[in-house]
Amino acid sequence: MRWSICASLVLASCVSWSTLAQQASPSPAPDTTPTGPVIDMDAVVVSGAQPGPGLWRVSRDGHVLYILGTQSPLPKKMTWLSHDVEQVIASSQEAIKPPRVKVDADIGIIRGALLIPSMLKARRNPDDRTLRDVLPADLYARWQVLKARYLGRDQGVEKWRPIFAARELYEAGLKQAGLAESGIVSPVVDKAIKQHGLKVTTPLLSFKVEQPRQALREFAGTQLDDSACFRATLDRLENDLPLMTARANAWAIGDIPALRALPYGDQNRTCAQVLTETEFARKRGIANVGAALEAEWLGAAENALRTNASTFATLPISDLLRSDGPLAKLQARGYLVEAPE
Repeated sequence: MRWSICASLVLASCVSWSTLAQQASPSPAPDTTPTGPVIDMDAVVVSGAQPGPGLWRVSRDGHVLYILGTQSPLPKKMTWLSHDVEQVIASSQEAIKPPRVKVDADIGIIRGALLIPSMLKARRNPDDRTLRDVLPADLYARWQVLKARYLGRDQGVEKWRPIFAARELYEAGLKQAGLAESGIVSPVVDKAIKQHGLKVTTPLLSFKVEQPRQALREFAGTQLDDSACFRATLDRLENDLPLMTARANAWAIGDIPALRALPYGDQNRTCAQVLTETEFARKRGIANVGAALEAEWLGAAENALRTNASTFATLPISDLLRSDGPLAKLQARGYLVEAPE
């Protein structure tokens, strides 16, 4: 679920981080303890036409599910050669989208617009404190270095809660590194699905938000212990940008062994825990989102494998490479799982 859902309702940020955290590491995360100043290790990002990885194949009794493993971020200037995937889509009867969370706040457009000031206020630290006020001194010093590099003189972000400031910094870092979190694969896949008239299934986990204005007020007054999330995000930008570029390049050229071998640092799980372990989130039933989403997807996959001759799906490639991920669970249930060469 994209982080931009925070713009529609801050409550959904709890869900957003949890969904991202489900994309767990396929290999141990590296030691990202900072040992000195930021080192400028600009890695070369591939560009131009690239094939991407092959498809995973899950089958039983003549029914086949083809899965494209997606990667984020990807090289911003690459063009995906999608011919093989489009052929699979053309011969399929159903497309299964990645599972997502639906937050129903039961508000109209006008009422939603009136809530925007409350949303923006909820993004800020309580009592008008700044990042300098709420962060340990060593962490704030690191923030200043990275902020100057990626955000420039933006002073508004200094009043944000650390968890939101960290996300703003992370997105700016990806952009400067020539990486993009979206816009490469999804538009091509969606166009092909629409062109061939496939049935579309999106596994959903729904949350109902009662009294959204009151929820925003409560969130605005909630103290978050989000320095761990902030620290993990700074670690990632200081140490992992070259590895992120390497993973993006490996996906672009279809190098599955490299994707398996590359360590995967991920701050999202830490940031998810900051939000989902609050009393604010527990009162609204936001817990174990990742496991629930995976269960929804597995149900949709098995139903498609019973019903269709051919089904197409997409999932984050990190999920597909996990030893305890959805492919391992399908294999344990008796399906034949074949990885791309």
